[in-house]
Amino acid sequence: MKKAEPLPPEHVSDVIEMALSDHVSFDDIRREYGLREAQVKTLMRENLKSGSYRTWRKRVRQFGDRRAAYK
Repeated sequence: MKKAEPLPPEHVSDVIEMALSDHVSFDDIRREYGLREAQVKTLMRENLKSGSYRTWRKRVRQFGDRRAAYK
């Protein structure tokens, strides 16, 4: 499996901003930056404080349970 090229720092912050938004899905991020859901989660884990990451994951899971089109 080919390893993805690292994102430039300005794109990392854009992806984080998109992922934190309640209005942007993982599919939207994949279309714009070519990152799969697992890659976005890894990027978030590496760049957020652990508590912020856990809060984000909890929110994504809860919101996703209510609306299948969301993350």
